[in-house]
Amino acid sequence: MTQPAPASDHVLAKDAAEGSGSESTGTVVVAGLANLGIAIAKLVGGLVSHSSAMLSEAAHSLADTITEVLLFVALKRGTRAPDGRHPIGYGRETYFWALLACLATFTLGAGFSFWQGITTILEGEEQGDPLIAYVVLALSFLLEGASWLKAVRQVRSSARKWGTTSRRYLRETSDTTVKAVTFEDSAALVGLVLAALGLGLEQLTGDPVWDGVAAIAIGVLLLFVAGSLAGANVSLLIGRSVSPRIEEELRQEIAGLDQVSDVPVLMTTVIGPGQLVVMAKVDFDDTATVADIERASDEAERRLVARHGGVRFVFLDPTRGDGRARAEVQPPRDAGDARNG
Repeated sequence: MTQPAPASDHVLAKDAAEGSGSESTGTVVVAGLANLGIAIAKLVGGLVSHSSAMLSEAAHSLADTITEVLLFVALKRGTRAPDGRHPIGYGRETYFWALLACLATFTLGAGFSFWQGITTILEGEEQGDPLIAYVVLALSFLLEGASWLKAVRQVRSSARKWGTTSRRYLRETSDTTVKAVTFEDSAALVGLVLAALGLGLEQLTGDPVWDGVAAIAIGVLLLFVAGSLAGANVSLLIGRSVSPRIEEELRQEIAGLDQVSDVPVLMTTVIGPGQLVVMAKVDFDDTATVADIERASDEAERRLVARHGGVRFVFLDPTRGDGRARAEVQPPRDAGDARNG
């Protein structure tokens, strides 16, 4: 078993996410400030125009603001150094706070939108002056667009470092903070368009149902975004591996060492944004001495850290890995057997 690999800010072999650190923090802060101002403006516009879609958008922006606060906490707490109680660090705490952010979007944003939309469809409401609502929507689109462009620039920059597309980067990255900002800003722009359509159709037809339908559509949009982000964070919180292609590259790195005959088992798990643990069963030559195994283990760590910047820990088990070393455990008895015993 080797010692922990030193921290690195490099991208992990184009597949594990890079520790974007200050860049992600800047993206989150910009998005949070923009959403707070937008939420206040939308609230005023919704109250003046009596628009459920506008009030839903106000709730949407408020939820996004809370989300940015939680993501900021995630970035700060997830980068703490390892200690005695948490020897592999606090990286996964990032995903816990990011998951809470998804729940905020789900409950506050989507829940309020559904309630507003259904209430408007069932009870109706006379439309007020829509002019201020249109002005607020236009200004909000500009502010949200600026935040969205910053997030997109970060995604594209990171994707270029990976040598891949922005879509694949967003699908596979372990930096869920920038992923959340990108998704939420994209949803915000779509939500503004939906709110404008609802206002316009109500103004043209005089039927408030269109405003209610727009509010419900915004709720569905938020529900989809929250579900997508929650799934990604849950997977990383549990402990996700990197792709089979990268695992094979890591296996070949170890298998290429002197005195190594085979690497029958290799496992990886992401422990935080841009942080990876590599564990492997290694079959050494029968002629290898203890000193040979120690040298090979040190060289394995040096190679993996140098060529795959996200590697934080490397653990090697010098066994054949054919399954015979696995401990046999007695299956648990059911409650009835326990009482009878």
